[in-house]
Amino acid sequence: MVKLVLLRHGQSAANKLNMYTGWSDVPLTKYGEQEAHAAGQALAQVGINFTAIHTSVLVRAIKTANIVTEEIHQLYLPLFKTWRLNERHYGALRGLNKDWTREKFGAEQVALWRRSFFAVPPQLSSPDHDRRYQDLPNDALPLAESLAMAYQRILPYWQDQIAPQLRAGNNQLVVAHGSTLRAMIKYLEQISDTDIDGVEVANGEPIVYTLNDQLQVVDKQILQPQAESSTL
Repeated sequence: MVKLVLLRHGQSAANKLNMYTGWSDVPLTKYGEQEAHAAGQALAQVGINFTAIHTSVLVRAIKTANIVTEEIHQLYLPLFKTWRLNERHYGALRGLNKDWTREKFGAEQVALWRRSFFAVPPQLSSPDHDRRYQDLPNDALPLAESLAMAYQRILPYWQDQIAPQLRAGNNQLVVAHGSTLRAMIKYLEQISDTDIDGVEVANGEPIVYTLNDQLQVVDKQILQPQAESSTL
């Protein structure tokens, strides 16, 4: 048996303001940092020894990963950062308040963009140009993504980097984003395209999977640590 832990980053500034974020880089709030510390402390109590940490190239996930690995006294482990674990790209919705978009586009349409597996939000007119993506081909940079598109982006990293480590008996920790982790959960738990719209991933709550030799889920536990204050 091997352990896989999935963790959504702590509260970000955009989470606090109820804004779409996607590939935009926003920091953790003070409360988000506390959530990361609490998540790490909860994992320390479980006592899992990892061999590697995987995260996105976005600061809110990277900082969460660093805080957690410090709390579990495993800062010496390799930390692999990949654009494939970035949040789903919300296109032209990024930076907009979610309540405002419901008023402008209608609650039903926004619900489809946010929760449906196949719906694509309004696209950007051109892709972002950022140093961290400069080595990627232009067609790898999305203008907007459905969850299905993010799923296809994530799957090669799972197959090439995470799954082989798990098959070798090495526990792995993935610190990423809400939609990224929903896509991974869909794959792990074989959730249907329709049912995935009901899956939520909370900030700072480690999901601990026990997997067998075929990487099938034999146990799932969601830790629910309590950060010090919800007022920050």
